[in-house]
Amino acid sequence: MKITIFGLLLGVFLLAGCSQSKAEAQTQSGGTGTIKAINHTKWAINHFSVNGQSGIDIIGPFQGGGGGCCYGVPYTWIPGMTVKIDWETGVGGTEGFPGYDHWDEYLKWQKKMDSFKRRHSKKVSIPDYTGQDTCGITVHFLPCDDVKVTTSCWSPANANYPIKLPLEMKEPKVCPK
Repeated sequence: MKITIFGLLLGVFLLAGCSQSKAEAQTQSGGTGTIKAINHTKWAINHFSVNGQSGIDIIGPFQGGGGGCCYGVPYTWIPGMTVKIDWETGVGGTEGFPGYDHWDEYLKWQKKMDSFKRRHSKKVSIPDYTGQDTCGITVHFLPCDDVKVTTSCWSPANANYPIKLPLEMKEPKVCPK
């Protein structure tokens, strides 16, 4: 087996910093791709990460985005595999923005917008991908601060896509604990 310098450096780069158990491993060997997200909530996703790797984009309410590099899974799915999703939610708009020329009003408005920001963290199970191609990871942000993930290569518009949820989901009056 011939190992190139590029392949060796790429492997070292992708595995650097991993201190997870085998079931949580993010080993890049089973198929590497981007970190994407679909936001099914009325809140903006100000930023998010998967196992500490940034998803790059801010994602507005009921939108998709992402594009962070890179996420991969082991060739073989292992029961109990998880990823840690960290994210911050906030108001998805600029309603009431007074403009920068009204500095005192702007500072009050900014303080109000900041009061809506919330940080979240959740470990999420990676679904069984045995016998399937993997293409990075797509994180679905759901009402009640819930999250689902998939490593599927299918487009969310395709009937074969494994997470079949409407884009616009309403938050219930009371979220399950």
